Amino acid sequence: MLITFETKAYASITMFGDVAVALLKLMGHSAAVPGALMADDVPAALARLKAAVQAQPDEPMDPTGGPASDEEEGQHVSLAHRALPLIELLTAAAAAHENVMWDG
Repeated sequence: MLITFETKAYASITMFGDVAVALLKLMGHSAAVPGALMADDVPAALARLKAAVQAQPDEPMDPTGGPASDEEEGQHVSLAHRALPLIELLTAAAAAHENVMWDG
């Protein structure tokens, strides 16, 4: 499943569902899909996500799927890299005082 995040202040971003749900939980949200953050709640969610990334930037954040091949073994995308597009979207939404919505 894919989850798309949208706000009027930034281009929409699409993530793997399990990665997006994990990031939503780090933001302090229930991870319900579909869901939304009101504009007043965006700065707090952004701060929680940034704090989580800062605490464990190199944490592997790979989508769950089939077994990894030998070539893929040992290659991971970090939490910091997975969270970056969502952090940018939330930053733009907070600056413009816009709501953020997501749907699968």
